[in-house]
Amino acid sequence: MSSQKLDHNANKALYLQIKDVLVKRIQDGVWGEHSLIPTERELMKEFDVSRTTIRQAISILVQTGLLEKTQGRGTIVKPQKLVGSLGRLKGFAEEVVEKGQLPQSKLIRAEFRKRLFTEKSMLDVNEDESILLIERIRFADDKPIALERTCWPNEIGRILMQYDLNAARYYEILENNNIYLHKASEEIHAINATQDEADLLGIRPGEALLEMTRLSFGMNNHPIEYTKTKYRSDQYHYDIELNR
Repeated sequence: MSSQKLDHNANKALYLQIKDVLVKRIQDGVWGEHSLIPTERELMKEFDVSRTTIRQAISILVQTGLLEKTQGRGTIVKPQKLVGSLGRLKGFAEEVVEKGQLPQSKLIRAEFRKRLFTEKSMLDVNEDESILLIERIRFADDKPIALERTCWPNEIGRILMQYDLNAARYYEILENNNIYLHKASEEIHAINATQDEADLLGIRPGEALLEMTRLSFGMNNHPIEYTKTKYRSDQYHYDIELNR
């Protein structure tokens, strides 16, 4: 790794410049999750600054959750949770890509069904009409993150069934077929994993999950997606921006 030059004449404090360099190395994967970063002495030598300056930079990253000091080992890169934003309508795959990880899915089932009365009511379809039910396990870099159960009206279901649902990104498929989401409403609850859910997600039964229920609407304000997604709470959290 080449030595990083700091701008001693800049208005930005040296410890903040160092902090930015360390963040970029984490984001670029130079230091992977759970890996040790260089010691304070090594960083002092690299940046040609005092121990206090290095400690100020590291302290910020510890406070923001990017780094963790461990007894007897040193400072490590903490695994980062996926962050869902309540202010923007996006799919799981988009969230994973924005985190710099690879989204993947494993299809559990995909079938048209008529007896999903609650789901049909939410989607405002006729009683005698079938809807498409898709259940998948969602992964980020091969790690199971969520269980996703999505229901779609028949006409959209027929479009989705033309694709490989192990790899399908629903919103991209819809947009490629000139179907656009306008808005969505969401509810979030804390629940505990059942035995079956725990087995699929690789966790212990009873562990905490975040259950997100989403009803999405098309440009004509008619519902087109009803989804329940159960996230591992140790791998996912929501970010809410509030303004006054």
